[in-house]
Amino acid sequence: MRAITLLTDFGTADGYIAEVKGTLLSRAPDVMLVDLTHDVPPGDIAEAAYCIGRAWRRFPPGTVHLCVVDPGVGTERRALAITAAGQFFVGPDNGLFTDIVSAKQSAAVSLPMISGAAPTFHGRDVFAPAAAALAGGAELSSLGPPATDLVKLPQTRPQRRGEFLVGEVIHVDRFGTLVSNLPSAKIAPGATVRLGVYDLPLRTTFADVPPGDPVAFAGSGGTIEIAVRNGRADVVLGAGRGVEVRATALRRSEPKLRATQELRN
Repeated sequence: MRAITLLTDFGTADGYIAEVKGTLLSRAPDVMLVDLTHDVPPGDIAEAAYCIGRAWRRFPPGTVHLCVVDPGVGTERRALAITAAGQFFVGPDNGLFTDIVSAKQSAAVSLPMISGAAPTFHGRDVFAPAAAALAGGAELSSLGPPATDLVKLPQTRPQRRGEFLVGEVIHVDRFGTLVSNLPSAKIAPGATVRLGVYDLPLRTTFADVPPGDPVAFAGSGGTIEIAVRNGRADVVLGAGRGVEVRATALRRSEPKLRATQELRN
């Protein structure tokens, strides 16, 4: 049984996602539907790109990911179907798939507009039929002509500055945790993590500090995160996406360490 995952900014207050699911099940009745999230802030392409970029590698080959955060719906922006690492992705060409199209051996086709498709609901009328077709075993090449020069979001890479690796907050989760782009494997054991005026020693988990205190740790996504125990780091620390984060880096001569090793300080 193949799975189709769904990531949208539709929310659940309206029936939009139900219409998309109905279309999918009508065309691929044996498919397994998996909700990634429907709570992406409206039109927040960068947030959607982060969510699918983190989640997709956890799924088995053959999975189809239907991603619709599409403020340009009904315009000249392309509709895409993509394959990478044995999985498939369907959605708009607006940077949402930046992580996927950067993967090795990815390929994409441009989906044709379907006659009668609602200009404001391509998720239901254009993307869902393509996702169902892929889940049913259709070849990617059968869905449209090859597409190149896909849109990618600008990405800031961490930079080495003296003893520090300098990056930024790229995501704030529902708990208010600040997720950075600093790879844990490149941070020194016992590192100091700096955000604004705060210098935080690297810990293992939330309970390593008293309630209400900030804590830095190697997150489950492989990067440095900053939280406040029993609170919201974004509120308490007054920080959000784009704020600089720096941490003591491994010396250039040191081998890279796994995150679990880094935290034994």
